[in-house]
Amino acid sequence: MLPQVVLVDGVPRCVIRPTDQKALDRFVRNSRKWLQAGNAEAKCTYRPADDTERAVWTDAFELHKAAGSDEESFFGIPLVGAAALAAEPSE
Repeated sequence: MLPQVVLVDGVPRCVIRPTDQKALDRFVRNSRKWLQAGNAEAKCTYRPADDTERAVWTDAFELHKAAGSDEESFFGIPLVGAAALAAEPSE
């Protein structure tokens, strides 16, 4: 499956690459507390990652592999901090 972005109330929260629809649904269901961050009323949805989000996922995946880790054990990365860093001007 291609990388997917999980959104909470329309705000991107993380980018993941599940193996299939069942894994995607299971992730959203099992990580709901983390995704909602204390807002039990928040709605969790998902969509395919755009080019920028896919690049964040790919960079994290490459770092994971560079450390000698198993490719199958990498699932995804939070976007909360990544989006803030991308918005800041570099020095």
